[in-house]
Amino acid sequence: MTLLPVPTTAIIVVAAGSGTRLGAAAPKAFVGIDERSVLRHALDGVFAASPAQVIVVAPAGHEGDAESELRTAAGERTDLGCVVAGGDNRQDSVAAGLRALWGDITTVLVHDAARALTPPSQIDAVAGAVTPDAGVIPALPVVNTLKRVAGGDIVEAVDRADLVAAQTPQGFPRHLLEAAYATARDSGVEYTDDAALFAAAGHSVAHIPGSSLAFKITVPADLQRARQLISAGQQPTPAIRVGVGTDAHGYGGVGNLWLAGMEWPGEPALSGHSDGDAVAHAIVDALLGASGLGDIGEHFGTSHPEYAGAHGDVFLMRTREILAEAGYTIGNVSVQLQANRPRFSARRAQAQAALSAALGGAPVSITATTTDGLGFIGRGEGVSVTAVALVVPRSPTGQSTLEQ
Repeated sequence: MTLLPVPTTAIIVVAAGSGTRLGAAAPKAFVGIDERSVLRHALDGVFAASPAQVIVVAPAGHEGDAESELRTAAGERTDLGCVVAGGDNRQDSVAAGLRALWGDITTVLVHDAARALTPPSQIDAVAGAVTPDAGVIPALPVVNTLKRVAGGDIVEAVDRADLVAAQTPQGFPRHLLEAAYATARDSGVEYTDDAALFAAAGHSVAHIPGSSLAFKITVPADLQRARQLISAGQQPTPAIRVGVGTDAHGYGGVGNLWLAGMEWPGEPALSGHSDGDAVAHAIVDALLGASGLGDIGEHFGTSHPEYAGAHGDVFLMRTREILAEAGYTIGNVSVQLQANRPRFSARRAQAQAALSAALGGAPVSITATTTDGLGFIGRGEGVSVTAVALVVPRSPTGQSTLEQ
């Protein structure tokens, strides 16, 4: 047996949830993503990070299952792990984990097993950012437009500039976290996460950049997303992948035309679930098709009301994130627009630059043509777009296969 130094950091992996919203027969932590469970994937990430005491908080009655997952993931670090039974709610479960801490522990990370694909680098970054008098959480900027509602009515827009979406692990100095939990227990108040509980006790919480991979598996769509990401990462891929996307929209929308990521004042708007930007939508389908990650309807369709009215650059930026999560970088995109209007050539360079910026600098070229009066385009009823995209898988070193 390899003797390991006693760590001063502990990671409490909270896996005691029932997963009701996931609709599975087993607790969420033991639902399979592939041949491995949600918990196993989470533990793989935890044990790939710097050595720490690992405490798995399992649903009562499933401690043996959690122990098996822990031992398999830990390898030579088995002595660093243990399993405890969770409580009636998340707060009680974390408190059970705190009671299992070793005496040498000075920093505690609380991590949701449901964030199963969290990169080990994020775990290490949080641990390294904790100070003796402040906690830290990873967070992502809020990209969706937010509204405050009352019943079925929109009351007002919420400024998202000062908002972030919290992730885990959340890290804290041990002595302050234990004291904050004692205060919460005595008050009987339940908090939505550990950072809120810690802040309610009067302590500071900072934030560092999070990762789009650290999303929480809550509903079936989240589980499907995790499966797609893992599948895309495991399957052999060629050096170059090419996808084709098409889109067509009729005129009849509200306001000015949005096309190729830009507004065209005085031109009739296209109708659609979002802004009707057929150029951006065709590019999205081409990129998703090239990487084998579904299509625009799956990621941005009417089942995603948060994208209603969104402009094309939002779709493109999110698509670039989806590809990056799956290990792809964008090579280039070529687009052909078929339309009688607007007159495109005068703003071609501006449109190409706008689309390229939304795709992280990937080159975008656009050609435009008419149909000589034929079809719905010739009759001036709408536009049609075809896009071809090239994507390149990235190696573990971060280089694209074309760079190696």
